[in-house]
Amino acid sequence: MFAITVKRFEDERGWFSESWSKRNLRASGVDLPEFVQDNHSISFSKNTVRGLHFQAPPHAQGKLVRCGRGRLFDVAVDARQGSPTYGEWVGEELTADNGVQLWIPAGFLHGFVTLEDDTEIVYKCTDFYSRECDGAVRWDSLNIDWPTTGDVKLSEKDAAAPPFDQFVSPFSWKG
Repeated sequence: MFAITVKRFEDERGWFSESWSKRNLRASGVDLPEFVQDNHSISFSKNTVRGLHFQAPPHAQGKLVRCGRGRLFDVAVDARQGSPTYGEWVGEELTADNGVQLWIPAGFLHGFVTLEDDTEIVYKCTDFYSRECDGAVRWDSLNIDWPTTGDVKLSEKDAAAPPFDQFVSPFSWKG
């Protein structure tokens, strides 16, 4: 996983950026897989947690994630069995203002918490959604330092997800 900050062109009207440019990334030495689907969601309330989600093979997804509006804390957890960083997490604050994007490869769990009301997340995926491959791990089962304040809002799926220590990962590290 790594962060990408794209160049913004700003003047008195606002700013413009190429939020995705295969050519610019390649020129910087970054070659990401092909993307096949874009997802966009809004969370109406601060402290909404979504995740930790994954899609198992054969429809595992890599994701290029950014914040379209508001603020969120985005998390990726290495779920590749045999990886030297298995079970470790990385988190980054993504905002509409900072323009930071995260590349989260297939084999990582993904989740986020909103830090403001009406926060949008936008992300590109390397594979199509598959209900049969969809899964989740309990968001609070990994000692992640979530910047939450008060009660969190969860979906039924996320509230019922198994903890990480009961998760049998379908991913393996390929060295």
